[in-house]
Amino acid sequence: MKLHELKPAEGSTHAPKRLGRGVGSGHGKTSGKGHKGQNSRAGGGVRPGFEGGQNPLFRRMPKRGFNNISRKDIVALNVRDLERFENGTEVTIESLLECGLIKAVKDGVKILATGELTKALTVKIDKVSPAAAKKIVAAGGKVEVE
Repeated sequence: MKLHELKPAEGSTHAPKRLGRGVGSGHGKTSGKGHKGQNSRAGGGVRPGFEGGQNPLFRRMPKRGFNNISRKDIVALNVRDLERFENGTEVTIESLLECGLIKAVKDGVKILATGELTKALTVKIDKVSPAAAKKIVAAGGKVEVE
């Protein structure tokens, strides 16, 4: 089978409605739009969610909570996740992306203290929690906050 031989499944396609092609077509004169009114006019109709002037559903629903526009989206990473690096490795944001520990940087990366670390690593990251910094130093590594 070749690309030019592909055809849609039998009965899955329909010819388009030919509007305004005479009375005999069944879609002549008003072209299926009825007589007068907003929806019969060219460019007529209403926007999505419009309810004829009644207070629309999205305005009747209660609004809850608070969305902080200056919120920072920090990617969290635990000390136990750094175990996969070789002893003496320099851990940077680029190396974390490369090995797949993080998918995107967003507004920064922070190392948290969950888990144990047995390897001496040099960590160069945006933020490190004090407890995580202690664990990294205790394992013989260094922490450099950029």
